[in-house]
Amino acid sequence: MSGSAAEGLVDQSGRPLGPRAQGTRRRLLDETRAQLAERSLRDLSVVEIARRAGTSPATFYQYFKDVIEAALCLAQEAAEEMPAVVALVDGPWDEARGLETARAVVKRFVQLWQAHHAVLLLRNLASDQGDERFRRVRIQTHQALLRRIAGRIDESKRAGRLPEDLVSLAAAASMVSLLERLAAHQRGLEPYGVSSEAFAETAARILYQTVSGRVARAA
Repeated sequence: MSGSAAEGLVDQSGRPLGPRAQGTRRRLLDETRAQLAERSLRDLSVVEIARRAGTSPATFYQYFKDVIEAALCLAQEAAEEMPAVVALVDGPWDEARGLETARAVVKRFVQLWQAHHAVLLLRNLASDQGDERFRRVRIQTHQALLRRIAGRIDESKRAGRLPEDLVSLAAAASMVSLLERLAAHQRGLEPYGVSSEAFAETAARILYQTVSGRVARAA
């Protein structure tokens, strides 16, 4: 979380948090993240989170209404890292360097997921199950990335490398969905002899072709 965001933190009564309170809140969030990696959201206990964080349930409720609110905060923190992925889309997509740009986008997207894997899995599951709060966070997280990819697709359409009737935002959404599946389940194909590196390279080549209208040449 950025310094400016931390300065704006308040407790459940609206009082600003000082450095000590911010540290306690951080420990509670970190412990919530750790337990999400071990069990489902419905199995999380405020008592256990507080105990492992070295504080009390009453203190937990000073900062969060419930465990879901803490999980939402973690999902929002993950969203704060998405601009680093979006910025990479502004790299060159020409024939000589475009595949490297696509690889960089895929690599950074996967790194973000690796850092927040349990939280993002929860976000997507809750969103798919109809939880509007998590759905909003998911949409907000990807909005800038979708529009930036769609903008680069538009450039390729104007250059005549992609069909005019291709819906750029739909193509961009397909690419983000692909990246999410890769990042969430990248090791799922390893039992079948497909490494996470091969999966990432394939995703990068698909992204490059979709954005640029060019086919990556064999190395």
